[in-house]
Amino acid sequence: MTTITAEELKQRLDAGENINLVDVREPDERAAYNIGGLFVPLGKIQTMQTEELDDLKDQEVVIYCRSGNRSGQACLILETMGFTNCKNLVGGMNDWQSKNPS
Repeated sequence: MTTITAEELKQRLDAGENINLVDVREPDERAAYNIGGLFVPLGKIQTMQTEELDDLKDQEVVIYCRSGNRSGQACLILETMGFTNCKNLVGGMNDWQSKNPS
C-alpha cells in the first residue's frame, strides 16, 4: 500500500486526471460530505463483496475514509484480493476538508 496526500490528490484532480476514487465510509458520512467516487463501505470489503471494484484490480485506486484508518484497512484487504495499486488518502476527508474548504 502506498499513500497519497490531500494536496497531491487535489492537484491531480484539478489537472483533469481520471482517478478511481473509492469511499469506504458509512452512508451518513458520505451524505454529509463527499468528493465522488464509488461508494463501497469497509464492511463490504471486509466480507469480500467487491464486484463493483473487480475491473480496477490492475489500475490505480485511491481509497478514502474519514481519517485514513479504515481506508488503510481497505487497501490491505484489497491487496490480498489481488489489487496491485491501492493508495490510501492520508488523513482522509478530515485532512481533505481542512485543506480544501468550500
